[in-house]
Amino acid sequence: MRKPLLMAAAIAAALAGGIAAPGTAGAASSPGPSFTFALLGDTPYGEAQEAAFPALVDDVDADRDVRLVLHAGDVKSGSTSCDDAHLTATAKLYRTFDDPFVLTPGDNDWTDCHRAAAGGFLPTERLEAVRRIFYPVPGRTIGGRAMKVETQAADPRHRDYVENVRFTEKGVVFATVHVVGSSNGLAPWSELPGGDLPEPRTAEYEARKAAALDWIDAAFDAARRTDAPGVLLMLQAEPVQAAGFTEIRERIVERARAYGKPVMLVHGDEHVQEAEPGYAGVPNLTRLETFGDTASQWLRVTVEPKSPQVFSWEQRTVPAR
Repeated sequence: MRKPLLMAAAIAAALAGGIAAPGTAGAASSPGPSFTFALLGDTPYGEAQEAAFPALVDDVDADRDVRLVLHAGDVKSGSTSCDDAHLTATAKLYRTFDDPFVLTPGDNDWTDCHRAAAGGFLPTERLEAVRRIFYPVPGRTIGGRAMKVETQAADPRHRDYVENVRFTEKGVVFATVHVVGSSNGLAPWSELPGGDLPEPRTAEYEARKAAALDWIDAAFDAARRTDAPGVLLMLQAEPVQAAGFTEIRERIVERARAYGKPVMLVHGDEHVQEAEPGYAGVPNLTRLETFGDTASQWLRVTVEPKSPQVFSWEQRTVPAR
């Protein structure tokens, strides 16, 4: 877990890189020149957060400008059960948002399910369950208002990847890319009853990596075709310079630098809300991590396509009841 960036440095770098710093006020509702969405991640963790989650839903729904909810993965903690009942109950909570709900899976949701505390499941079997429960209709979100999205599953080469979706709002291209913690799924499944299964684990990783690289390219290709003012990619884990992430990090850096316009890399996983403008040395690329392990805080992100920075955000806290 990285330490939070110094706020003064983040603000200065944000202004230099053309991305508005935290605390920038939101703007008008969707019919106007801007678009606002809620950004969550790593929640709900445990019974207390599950009980508090309706208050979070109410707070987001009460914001008249919010038109979409994005969740950067981990629908449960790593030490709670990965069984169908738990996943289904959480999906039911997500459906209570008034607006469309877009989720990218996290490592706690499937690849870490080999852990004894999580039930000792075969991770690839749990990934199938996640797809069945959270993506029941390919090409449509869950949430109170379902929204049509493009899904990578329409590509015969990547037909399993219903979770990788793309859509456009106010001209800005949004895409979810299935990249998770635990070394992007390469960490051994050491707590399975029979021990690790290196061959299926590595095969899953290679196939998902290939899909991720193609989907990143597809997002930037779409942005170029439409002359989009910006691109937002949502992953669960930050693509750090480490095993499991190298090629994905390089592809994002390469495409963002070539694109030249504001690019936002959104993720969760580390449970520290922070921003890093000029990510990986690319002036127009900003990394934004959402809050984690809490049902009482969220990020309110506004897209203003005609502004130089395009993206701005502010922290929100759910009022105590």
